[in-house]
Amino acid sequence: MFLIVGLGNPGTQYAKTRHNAGWFVIDELARRHSIDLVKKNADYKVGLGFIGEEKIALVKPQTFMNLSGRAVASLKNFYRVELDHILVINDDLNLPLGKLRFRGSGSDGGHNGLKSVAQMLGSKEYPRLRYGVGEPPSEERAQSGTAGFVLRPFSTSEWETVEETTRRAADGVESFVREGLALSMNRFNQ
Repeated sequence: MFLIVGLGNPGTQYAKTRHNAGWFVIDELARRHSIDLVKKNADYKVGLGFIGEEKIALVKPQTFMNLSGRAVASLKNFYRVELDHILVINDDLNLPLGKLRFRGSGSDGGHNGLKSVAQMLGSKEYPRLRYGVGEPPSEERAQSGTAGFVLRPFSTSEWETVEETTRRAADGVESFVREGLALSMNRFNQ
């Protein structure tokens, strides 16, 4: 079984923000594979299905970003999923909008969701798919950091790129499940 986790924040005010890029991918996969996500408890929504012959659980944590690891650890233990069968999809300010990058492990890069996942799993050795959302202008970053930027909706002019990137990211997840991390990295890392 594979655990596919999209990071995001609950609430309509966050629905179209950069921080919810992981949820965009989960929604696309749920649509493609006719999987309904159901809120099982306060920590997550989950839907079970298949990509090819492989059983998957699509997950949208319902805590805020900095507590996302609770859902991941809980479901890892419940379904007895190995770390290399967990894929966490997160927004990434260090990649330009539209770029994707698979990683087999690594640091959280300042991302509070990844930090929570690593803390709750007790390891940084889990695959992730980084979804580039661009970075704030340098003057904005200097004045207020990045929080306001990632919690702001994408602009109308960015949505075509967001939709295309979301489709490619979903293709990447399907590749990860069917063919493994190494081939997916070769195919989707840009």
